[in-house]
Amino acid sequence: MSTLQVRADPSERGLDAGRLERITTHFDRYVERGRLSGWLATVTRGGDLVWTGRGGLRDREAGLAVADDTVWRMYSMTKPVAALAAMILYEEGRFDLNDEVSQWIEELAAPRVYVAGPADDPETVPAEAPVRVWHLFTHTSGLTYGFKRLHVTDEIYRAHGHDFGWPPSADLASAVHDWCTMPLAFTPGTRFNYSVSSDVLGRLIEIWSGQSIEEFFRTRVLDPLGMTDTDWWCPPERADRLAALYLATPGESARFDLLGAHATRAPRLRGAGGGLVSTAADYERFMRLLLGRGELDGVRLVSAHTMDLMMSNHLPGGADLATVAFDDYAEADFEGFGYGLGGFVVDDPAANRSLFSRGTFGWGSAASSRRSSTPPWSVEA
Repeated sequence: MSTLQVRADPSERGLDAGRLERITTHFDRYVERGRLSGWLATVTRGGDLVWTGRGGLRDREAGLAVADDTVWRMYSMTKPVAALAAMILYEEGRFDLNDEVSQWIEELAAPRVYVAGPADDPETVPAEAPVRVWHLFTHTSGLTYGFKRLHVTDEIYRAHGHDFGWPPSADLASAVHDWCTMPLAFTPGTRFNYSVSSDVLGRLIEIWSGQSIEEFFRTRVLDPLGMTDTDWWCPPERADRLAALYLATPGESARFDLLGAHATRAPRLRGAGGGLVSTAADYERFMRLLLGRGELDGVRLVSAHTMDLMMSNHLPGGADLATVAFDDYAEADFEGFGYGLGGFVVDDPAANRSLFSRGTFGWGSAASSRRSSTPPWSVEA
């Protein structure tokens, strides 16, 4: 069972315990206003957990408090796990970042780009460049998400049953077939657009490894890191620990069991872009692996050099997101932010007018989950 063990006094790592309690004050305000039902946050520095806080309820209606072993829906926090899994195979020589994806997914042999027209009769032209593997890591592939409702290509996805989820009969292979035969939103490698790219990368992990994504995650990432409470769904023996899902609405957040119940059933489609459930203690181990440049407690999954590559800005020409983003689907300003292999990278904190440190690597997710890391410290909430 997951427990969070503070391993060092904050002052021994250059942090002020009193100032850390401001995190509690901040998130408790959200609970008091009904914007969050409950929360849990950790701070790690120098490889050790130095502070953790929690508040509110994991299930407001049942009156159940947030606990160390609360199981949370990771949603897009799955993406960096998938990126790391893929880079394990990169180190084994299974692919090169510049490889054309059509070597393994033939539907992308001749991609087409949307230029005009309605969703039911789109006008397209041949893409001026192929989809390459690094485009999937960086969301520069031209793929999209149906739930965004910002572009005609999003509508095309929804017309095929791909909204916040996918058709009930879909598995990963069939979903990837659908996405890769629909028009791209732009020429690959020219823009950034948050998308199903990570899920397509997950399908490549299956092809490269010869294993299901579930098996590869378990044997090559989760088990080696001791992430025993992380899975693709929350089985009955852990269901009492699963946080209820609440939808952000004007005023108090509203319980959303229709979507939340999906985490209690084994999914047909294991999505690399948003499928895992986990605990703070489990995910803190993954964070410490990143901070350890690929190593945790004597277990090394990738080299330090590979981890440095992942945490570098790979956007075209070293641009920031504000310059190349196809849309502004995010909760934060894009100025000064680049994008690495699986997460954002802060190149210029001043341009973002924030207290992020240069080199911060992180990502956001549905259901108010967020992670960021800047060696030698990390924060998760």
